[in-house]
Amino acid sequence: MLESVLFTLGLGLIISIALSFASRIFYVYEDPRIAKVENLLAGANCGGCGYTGCSAAAEAVVKGEAPPNVCILTSKENVDKIAEIMGLEPGTAEPLKSYNDCDGGERATDRFYYEGLNSCKAVAALYGGKRDCPVGCLGFGDCIRACQFDAIKMGKNGFPVIDKEKCVGCGACERACPKPILKVRTMSDRLLHLNDEDDAVAPCAQTCPAEIDIPRYIHHIKEGEYEEAVDTIRERNPLPLACGRVCPHPCESYCRRGIEDEPVAINHLKRFAADYEMNSGKRIPIEKAPDTGKRAAVIGGGPAGLSCAYFLRRAGHQVSIFEAMPKLGGMLRYGIPEYRLPKKVLDWEIDGIVNLGIDYHTNVRLGRDFEFGALIAAGYDAIFFSIGAWSDYQLKIPGEDLNGCYTGINFLSRVGNEEQLDIGKRAAVIGGGNTAIDCTRTLVRMGCEKVYLVYRRTRKEMPANEVEIDAAEEEGIEFIFLAAPNQVMGDDEGRVTGLEYLKMELGEPDASGRRRPVPIEGSETLLDVDMIITAIGQAPSAEFRGKGDRMDDISWSRKNTFEVDPATHQTNVPYIFAAGDAATGPALVVDAIGGGRKAARSMNLFLKGKPVTPQPKAILNKHIQDTIFDSVAGIKQSKRVETPEMPVADRINNFDEVDLVISESDALREAGRCLNCCRYCYNPDYEIQA
Repeated sequence: MLESVLFTLGLGLIISIALSFASRIFYVYEDPRIAKVENLLAGANCGGCGYTGCSAAAEAVVKGEAPPNVCILTSKENVDKIAEIMGLEPGTAEPLKSYNDCDGGERATDRFYYEGLNSCKAVAALYGGKRDCPVGCLGFGDCIRACQFDAIKMGKNGFPVIDKEKCVGCGACERACPKPILKVRTMSDRLLHLNDEDDAVAPCAQTCPAEIDIPRYIHHIKEGEYEEAVDTIRERNPLPLACGRVCPHPCESYCRRGIEDEPVAINHLKRFAADYEMNSGKRIPIEKAPDTGKRAAVIGGGPAGLSCAYFLRRAGHQVSIFEAMPKLGGMLRYGIPEYRLPKKVLDWEIDGIVNLGIDYHTNVRLGRDFEFGALIAAGYDAIFFSIGAWSDYQLKIPGEDLNGCYTGINFLSRVGNEEQLDIGKRAAVIGGGNTAIDCTRTLVRMGCEKVYLVYRRTRKEMPANEVEIDAAEEEGIEFIFLAAPNQVMGDDEGRVTGLEYLKMELGEPDASGRRRPVPIEGSETLLDVDMIITAIGQAPSAEFRGKGDRMDDISWSRKNTFEVDPATHQTNVPYIFAAGDAATGPALVVDAIGGGRKAARSMNLFLKGKPVTPQPKAILNKHIQDTIFDSVAGIKQSKRVETPEMPVADRINNFDEVDLVISESDALREAGRCLNCCRYCYNPDYEIQA
């Protein structure tokens, strides 16, 4: 008996010693923080974080391979607790969602059929699928089978529809799709995504400088979904009220209906949706990402600056605008007359932008009221310049400094600032662009008895919008073409008494493609006027240079504009970006808005510590060539909506708005004219609503 007990004890001792050695040899230490972190994760094991389950995600957090907010389902409170365990900053947990911009589906033309195959991946491997569109949905529903959250259904028109409430952004649908249809993105990534070669984007949207999804918002209007239409527009353009009034709508030049019929009145529909919100008595909520803790300064509160600030704020960054003029708006406020863009409309729109939490300071000019170094010292991480083009070109002829001589932007800005000006009885405006036209129509409203527009080429070469030229003619402006100012005549008191000009004839085309005006010898002609406005172009003013700070390192073009990478809007100083007239020279308002968003994309990368690189396949307002058709079949002719406007007799003595918004019935009918185009798909037989 004793031997048995001793043997058992001895055996136990040997085993314990062996196990002790084994535990030292084979022991695998698990950091106790892994279990703590895993307990704070959602436990869904959905894979949305990119790791194979919550345990793997927790291990990645502890190893420093993933941030505390790696889980797309975890609450902010739990993210904060995970960060506390790891001794890190929580970061921002912006949710991911799946998006589908393809609405082709069964509209797409079939090339051939597959027998016995019911998988998108299978048919894509055989000649790319049955449909002509290289990026369009194949329709077999691989994405639906891959989704574990019942968040995707096949829509009645043969393309996947996503339930945003159920979608967790796990990415399973995107991985299952062999085409670039479904994309999992955060809200801010979607806002800052640029149109690219793989996107389902119509020719009109390819043309739009702001890259608005035009068919989508028009379809919303057609369905009576006006708030959704405004949301779609504001994904790319925060100034639809202003754009709906002043944009010359280059998108309409590439409207497919316009190939066989009249183009859809795209800009009228944008204005209708925007005015609907303004007149509804409420503002549609605008979503923002969580705060990132990063700060950006915007120098200039015009359309480019407001656009950049808007998108940066929606991406979660803190933004401050510094504006030299008394109010925000830039050229929208001080370069566009009240009769085209009422100040109360502009104020309402700007309020909606700054109410997102954007700080702004007016009447402060860089180089006069504050220095560039002060911004860096104040903790701004990136700087955006949108200083506009406020410096008017001069004619450089004798007498242009006489009393009664003005320059275009200076004149309009002083009127916009409600200054009292000495207006003559007979005035000549020199130039052929929109600024010149605005000056002539403003003079009429200010009581000038006779207004001439003097232009050195013909009407055909005028760069102003055709509708503005027509309106000026209707209001009694007299055009003098093929006339080049030679000198300004004055009296003994230094006041303007006339304009001498030379008659011209058109010669060979110049670099712009327009025929060059050539003076006719001995053709001097005197025009009896007592006021002259020169509106022949403008450039940015850069009086803040030469202060001995980092601004002196900036590269400038010979036209006095910031030299930027056209794809990123980044200057040669990495934390300085620029867009709008300050980078391109004078251009359209919608160009400035688009430039502000493109710059915001780059600044967002910079502020998040990522390389500022161009989006690889961005089309940058060029066209996807095989989507530009020469003809469109099945179009039933229908009349385009006309612009409602105030009669000439009622408008020339005041600054009331001239062009009015279309009615709801006209908007619904016009929206029905839209073919709802994508890249290749369109609906030629859409029913036109009465």
